[in-house]
Amino acid sequence: MSETAIYDCLRYENENINRALEALKAGKMIQIYDSDSREGETDLVIPAKAVSYRDVQWMRKDAGGLICVAVDPVASRQLGLPFMAELVREAGKASEALREVVEKTGDLQYDSHSSFSIWVNHRETRTGIPDNERALTIRKIGEIAEKSLSGTGVRFGDEFRTPGHVALLRAADGLLDERRGQTELSVALARMAGVTPVMVVCEMLDDENGKALSKTDAREYGEERGLVFLEGQEIVDAYMLWAGSEC
Repeated sequence: MSETAIYDCLRYENENINRALEALKAGKMIQIYDSDSREGETDLVIPAKAVSYRDVQWMRKDAGGLICVAVDPVASRQLGLPFMAELVREAGKASEALREVVEKTGDLQYDSHSSFSIWVNHRETRTGIPDNERALTIRKIGEIAEKSLSGTGVRFGDEFRTPGHVALLRAADGLLDERRGQTELSVALARMAGVTPVMVVCEMLDDENGKALSKTDAREYGEERGLVFLEGQEIVDAYMLWAGSEC
C-alpha cells in the first residue's frame, strides 16, 4: 500500500498531528520543537516542493536561523549525497589543518553526529543567495529527490553545483534510530502526509537575547499566525503507529 493510501485511511487520536499533516499536504508552514533534552529549538518547517520566495523571506526574517533542506535517507543515497564530515575527513588525509577541524566522535553536545551534507545552488541561479534563487534551488531539490525515489534515472550534478547557498541535510534511516532531530522529524512527517520527503527547516532565534527562541515564545508566535506546533515526541508516537499500520 502506498504512503498516500496509508495516510488517507489513518486518523490519529492526536488532532495536532492530523492538523499538521493536512497543513503539509497543502504546502503550508508548521513548527517543530525537537525536545528539552536535545537542541531545545523550534524550527519553521515546510515541504521543499511548496517553497516560494516569500517562504524563504519568512524564514529568513522571522526565524533567523540557517535555512536547510532535509532529504530522505533513501533519496540521499540514490543521489549520492555525502556527509560533510566524511568529505572533510577524507580531505584531511592530505591536510593537517582539515584533520584538526573535522568532527570527532562525541564532539557534538546534542547528538552523535552531524547530518550536514553539501551546500548547493541550482545551475539556473546566478549568485544563488536571493530569496527567489534559494527558493528555486530548494524546489528543484525536492523535484529531483521525487524523481529518484520514483525510479527515474537522474544525476544530481546535472542540475546542481557546489559550493552553494542551500545546505543539505541527510536524514538518518528511520525516526526510531539514534537521531531524532528536526531533520528526521520533518522527513517522518512528510512520509506520513504522503508528500515528497524533502523538507525545509529553519531554527527560530530570539532577537532580544541572542539565543534560540523559547518554546513558549515560539508556540505563541505560531498561535498568532495559525501555525501547527508539534513536539518531537508527538511525531515519534504517531510515526510508530504509521510505520506499523496495515490499514
